[in-house]
Amino acid sequence: MLRQVTRAGAAAPKVLQQLQKSSAAVTGTQKSNNYATEATVQVQRPFKLHRLDKGPETTVKLTKDEALKYYTQMQTIRRLETSAGNLYKEKIIRGFCHLYSGQEACAVGMKAAMRDVDNIISAYRVHGWTYLMGVPPLGVLAELTGRQSGCAKGKGGSMHMYSPNFYGGNGIVGAQVPLGAGVAFACKYKGNGGMCLALYGDGAANQGQVFEAYNMAYLWKLPVIFVCENNNYGMGTSAERASCNTDYYTRGDVLPGIWVDGMDVLAVRSATEFSIDYVNKHGPIVLETNTYRYSGHSMSDPGTSYRTREEIQEVRQKRDPITSFKELCIELGLLTADEIKAIDTKVRKEVDAATAQAKADAELPLSGLWTDVYSQCLEPKIRNCVEYNIKHVQQNKGVNH
Repeated sequence: MLRQVTRAGAAAPKVLQQLQKSSAAVTGTQKSNNYATEATVQVQRPFKLHRLDKGPETTVKLTKDEALKYYTQMQTIRRLETSAGNLYKEKIIRGFCHLYSGQEACAVGMKAAMRDVDNIISAYRVHGWTYLMGVPPLGVLAELTGRQSGCAKGKGGSMHMYSPNFYGGNGIVGAQVPLGAGVAFACKYKGNGGMCLALYGDGAANQGQVFEAYNMAYLWKLPVIFVCENNNYGMGTSAERASCNTDYYTRGDVLPGIWVDGMDVLAVRSATEFSIDYVNKHGPIVLETNTYRYSGHSMSDPGTSYRTREEIQEVRQKRDPITSFKELCIELGLLTADEIKAIDTKVRKEVDAATAQAKADAELPLSGLWTDVYSQCLEPKIRNCVEYNIKHVQQNKGVNH
């Protein structure tokens, strides 16, 4: 299969590389001073629909500013996760650490569609989401290393980062799904027009609380998008060995569903835009983003005992979301090779500087353990090991205050 690019002023369409190297085809561009300022892109891997007569737009617009933004965001997330992996190997990050490398298009595509009133709650892999929701790289990496420059002052760690409209990662499998329904209920109760993205993985898709949340959200017509980030593997096993039905977008029963290529940032954006409009009019929907993780389930999992290194390498070479988007933007004329290089250099320097600062930063003193335990402390003291004898300290210095 081939794809073609039609540019304003071009004498004839130009045959480009094989379609498998990208998930989108170009149907037209607008140029200014020989540089493209906007392009029309055709989503190539079709959406799959469940209980829907109409799905997301398959022809989408991409501007130069959006191209710069999405590429920068995805590259920053990739660099953050690479740094996190290295810090874990150096034993500077301790405990659990789940990386998002390979899944960047999911988060960036969803965030591109979100409005100021919208919310998101997720599971383990939230370093990238924390950055997208307003926390700078230092706030993410310092939180991972348990230092006081972290977004939760180093007290949250890998799975417990928060910021406004971001209800964090959650360490209990599937527990964030009913919480996301609760956030959506709050949006409906307040009448603010907002909605909530409740993210979970294919490994959590068989949890009973997920189906309970589906049921309640449908009965109450809550504005919630249940997003199954299907990276094809749970903790140590493939989706096929763990689920009798791996079409996760159909598993909401009466809830409508959409399957989307999670390696295509523009397809994810289009599906999320459609879903936001849908849930605010009709109630919940299930969105499955089919994606892939390059690392193991966590840093303690080599990730190669249940899949081959060749499989991972093939996905990296043929379906990598960042490489595919970069090639698309260059072919469109939206970004030049020099602009890409400048972004890569800037991102690398920023993340490297944040990494160095996170390693050198100080930990909280012992008294920091009992600061900001409550957002509004109604008791003058909080409980120690045996009695209420510790004075609560209100600092309000976390990023979410």
